Amino acid sequence: MLANEPTANQIESEKIYQEMGLIDSEYELIVSILGRKPNYTETGLFSVMWSEHCSYKNSKPVLRKFPTEGKQVLQGPGEGAGIVDIGDGLGVAFKVESHNHPSYVEPYQGAATGVGGIIRDVFSMGARPIAMLNSLRFGELDNPHTKYLVNEVVAGIAGYGNSIGIPTVGGEVQFEKCYAKNPLVNAMCVGLIKQEDIQKGQAVGVGNPVMYVGAKTGRDGIHGATFASVEFSEEGEQQRSAVQVGDPFMEKLLLEACLEVIEKHSDILVGIQDMGAAGLVSSSSEMASKAGAGLELIMDDVPQRETHMSAYEMLLSESQERMLLCVRKGHEETIQALFERYGLHAVTIGHVTDDKIIRLFIMVRL
Repeated sequence: MLANEPTANQIESEKIYQEMGLIDSEYELIVSILGRKPNYTETGLFSVMWSEHCSYKNSKPVLRKFPTEGKQVLQGPGEGAGIVDIGDGLGVAFKVESHNHPSYVEPYQGAATGVGGIIRDVFSMGARPIAMLNSLRFGELDNPHTKYLVNEVVAGIAGYGNSIGIPTVGGEVQFEKCYAKNPLVNAMCVGLIKQEDIQKGQAVGVGNPVMYVGAKTGRDGIHGATFASVEFSEEGEQQRSAVQVGDPFMEKLLLEACLEVIEKHSDILVGIQDMGAAGLVSSSSEMASKAGAGLELIMDDVPQRETHMSAYEMLLSESQERMLLCVRKGHEETIQALFERYGLHAVTIGHVTDDKIIRLFIMVRL
């Protein structure tokens, strides 16, 4: 624990957990699960993973009413994107995601990083992104601030996709007073995939290394998943630190590197997962959970672009253009060499265990 972090007793007595989006009953459940009061980092991890954006805790009853199976469905809910069979051994991968609150607070980056995230979701499945679409809602257009939001959101969507070379082929926009301070920015990415190339975001095989690839981790986007899940407020309008900062040119390199791994080294690739909402904690825990496995992660080995980052910051950062790979033990150098050719980091930060527990290690700084 860092010197300036609240203690477990302070988190309980001052109800600091509420600032992270947890309600009293959820905090009590965490205490019951752990058998003790959670520390600051643990409270943060539970809060993002239990947020609506990550767990769909409020929308699941509605989502379950939609059909998810069929003879043409190759991949339903549970992975980065859905895939539908289109014949001839091919599939179409697609993902839709909203970036509403971030696009109000920081409209260019909010919209741009929403696009970046769904592009990663599609190519993490093994698909090559070929098209973007969007569905937008804003307040009345005669409002000066609405005009500002429209211009910046459209520029963010176009700037990210165009820089990578993925065209925006369709979209829709409507203007109504009710969206004045709560614009809806829904982006969609479509990709084409050979059915034999379909990937899973899983960490399987005791001892297999978990590798962090792509850009370094910074302090941007911390608690972005929580921010995206809570009721929007005047105070929320100032939460720019919760908005990520994207680099589409870095994403283009990451896209090509990951597709090369999938196409040329499928024999050593076990699983691949985008580090999107809730960052490293979400991607790592999801990969382990889907495989019924555990993980040990060494936080000091995570590539960092800022000094003296805490485990809390590294785990919750939603810095863009990052992926998590699980590969077969003994083939780490092959992956490192491939990503180095693209000027990207590829670092082993942990390994798979068989106890269904995630253990996080960091050097204590005195």
